[in-house]
Amino acid sequence: MQKQQHAATAGQATSNVSAANFDTLPDSAFIRESQLVQSPKRPASPAPLPFSAPTLWRKVKAGTFPQPVKLADRVTAWKVGDVRAWIAGQCATQQAKG
Repeated sequence: MQKQQHAATAGQATSNVSAANFDTLPDSAFIRESQLVQSPKRPASPAPLPFSAPTLWRKVKAGTFPQPVKLADRVTAWKVGDVRAWIAGQCATQQAKG
């Protein structure tokens, strides 16, 4: 029961996440797929990652993006800190190349 309550709270806490307030979330917060990537259903809603949901899942499967956390049967999310670390790593890789 506690896990389900936590999952519900996590979903509520991040339900209005956009690229603009992604930076204000604590590293311990969770963020769902719909808030991480751009959706054709929400073209005006900015997202922190510049690729689609299928690309996100390909990267997870390939091990090139952090694994999500299963909060409940139908709730999967990523820790904001893990996503930030991945973004920082991508930036560092690009700077090393250039």
